[in-house]
Amino acid sequence: MRILIATDAWHPQVNGVVRTLTSLARAASALGAELEFLTPDGFPSIEVPTYPGLRIALPNRREIERRIEAAAPEAIHIATEGPIGWWVRAYCLRRRLAFTTSYTTRFPEYVSVRTGLPLSLGYAVLRRFHDASAAIMVATASLRQELGARGFKKLGFWTRGVDTELFNPDSPARLDLPRPIFMTMGRVAVEKNLEAFLSLDLPGSKVVIGDGPQKASLARKYPDVAFLGEKKGQDLTSHLAAADVFVFPSLTDTFGVVQLEALACGTPVAAFPVTGPKDVIADHPIGALDADLRNACLRAVDMSRQACRNFALERSWENSARQFIGNLTALQPSRSLRAMPRLAGQRAA
Repeated sequence: MRILIATDAWHPQVNGVVRTLTSLARAASALGAELEFLTPDGFPSIEVPTYPGLRIALPNRREIERRIEAAAPEAIHIATEGPIGWWVRAYCLRRRLAFTTSYTTRFPEYVSVRTGLPLSLGYAVLRRFHDASAAIMVATASLRQELGARGFKKLGFWTRGVDTELFNPDSPARLDLPRPIFMTMGRVAVEKNLEAFLSLDLPGSKVVIGDGPQKASLARKYPDVAFLGEKKGQDLTSHLAAADVFVFPSLTDTFGVVQLEALACGTPVAAFPVTGPKDVIADHPIGALDADLRNACLRAVDMSRQACRNFALERSWENSARQFIGNLTALQPSRSLRAMPRLAGQRAA
């Protein structure tokens, strides 16, 4: 099956959407699916004024059409609601091609935090975007319930996975820091709610892995925190494995693949009881959820690292890819719903 995935988020960006799509491509290929990506590569771009360091593509209709038709897909999936997503959506609607979408990022919350625009406006725009799709894939039951309450329709599941060969507990980094080590990882930006973690009175040490627009200001404000910058590959794995607790302070992520990556390294998770952590951790003995994040951190310290690893081993990207492909196979959107020529005198069904 040839699948075209349109995404505004792509390398060199470092975020959950990019990691998810990259991992999906590897796993889907092993299952015999042929994935191609329509990305910002080759388009001019501008920096988002309210999101320093983030650039968005400025695609044009003709090139979008050329890339889609060159790919000759049997199914089209739109992964993001940026300019590329809107152009591909328009292409499909003009040609009466069905397509699927996924809800992976809480743009209304992100925009509201940075601009003050009301959440209701952001969700109205996203409802319009997703309502045209044949199915909206979401990663968790709680997110599906939440979006359903906000008026979204045709909601289905696409769970996430983790590369348990890359992320493993075998070679932890040697960190010369007082124990326990409480670590977080991701984009260092306001929407990640990092200060909820950094401001906690905790024993041992706090470590931040990642880069972003808030890094310099937070490093000045919290000089006792170790900001180690961006890590990749085995270097990232070894640092996650070296932590005693992985702290996930975000209130806006729709899933949080980093939770599974930490668990695969044998590191328990501490988080708020919100969408994402509620679905990943739930009542499993692999982490602690609490409205008091400090309590969650302290409870997670003594949890079984082997239980964390075992939990992650059951959540492979292969299973995630199989579910994604199954959703598209069931719909066969861009092939079976292609507009058909109407015979003279034939009435619309």
